[in-house]
Amino acid sequence: QVQLVESGGGLVQAGGSLRLSCAASGRTFSSYLMGWFRQAPGKEREFVAAIRWRGSITYYADSVKGRFTISKDNAKNTVYLQMNSLKAEDTAVYYCAATLRSSYSSFSSYDFWGQGTQVTVSS
Repeated sequence: QVQLVESGGGLVQAGGSLRLSCAASGRTFSSYLMGWFRQAPGKEREFVAAIRWRGSITYYADSVKGRFTISKDNAKNTVYLQMNSLKAEDTAVYYCAATLRSSYSSFSSYDFWGQGTQVTVSS
């Protein structure tokens, strides 16, 4: 059974930083694409960033490019999202997801999801 567990969310002032973690377990993830999505109240879930476990190719939404960095630790089976220069509009529940499909930005492409972690940025 695939399990994705996010952590690291919290309350931060605008301009601050947070690092989210996603611990993956239940199978070998070497062929997987790992993604971060977020959902703000009243809005649809949107793509934030993704990384291919093999090759470490990364993808970012335009809204976070240059501020967020996705990375992974193979030994710990963990994916990270380093978020810098946070803005009030980054406030959302952040979800980690995994897929074997190639499409990285569509939430419908992902088969496995974590429970989410709340990020609140105060202005």
